[in-house]
Amino acid sequence: MGDTQDWTAAPGAAERARSVLAAAWSCAVTADGVREEYVGAHSVTGDGAVRLAVPDDSGLFGAVLCAPRQEPSALLEFADVAPVPVRHRVRARLWLSGWFAPSEGALLFRPTRVVLRRSSGPVVVDLDEFTAARPDPLAGAEARLLTHLADAHPDAVERLTRLVRPESLHAATRVVPLAVDRHGLTLRIERTRAHGDVRLPFHAPADDVAQLTERMHALLAQSVAAACPRALQRQRADGDG
Repeated sequence: MGDTQDWTAAPGAAERARSVLAAAWSCAVTADGVREEYVGAHSVTGDGAVRLAVPDDSGLFGAVLCAPRQEPSALLEFADVAPVPVRHRVRARLWLSGWFAPSEGALLFRPTRVVLRRSSGPVVVDLDEFTAARPDPLAGAEARLLTHLADAHPDAVERLTRLVRPESLHAATRVVPLAVDRHGLTLRIERTRAHGDVRLPFHAPADDVAQLTERMHALLAQSVAAACPRALQRQRADGDG
């Protein structure tokens, strides 16, 4: 169910794909019939290649060494999981198809096809755009920031709901922060049998945590201003009594 308000600035597909890749802690690899799961074993180069450290006795390493030209085709899968527990917690999935080659004691994977799947559906990311893109500057800190907001400042989350259209809050049972990037904050509105997401845009992009703090304070100030007319109406009603 979509509760998205008016369109607002958001990361493009290439930037979103690079952000998923940068923040992911684990990945699944399929190559030459071998499928293995790796946790904390990959890093990403500046142009989006993936360096994977695998044990010498790994079936994947053997597949690479024994393949013609030592370059087997492979598929890497990454999941973008919301750090705050919510229904349907996977926010996006990223698939990279390409080639592995041995490199300095590890395996270097260069993608030839990039597919990003979000709630709106899958999109094939242009390879040149993927290579040139950079992760969102908040991607590495997003999990910590969102869990802190949800756990330590539920009152702030409640105040931010004043910026959400009333119809989007109908029958809501819980509202939690789902995602944040340099362009805005996304709230998940949960209902008994459904959910929807609403994006609150920042007035300007946030390129670091200090700027994000200022943008969040600006949103909270907007929420206070949004509540003022209602408060004035109540005051006037009380005064008429």
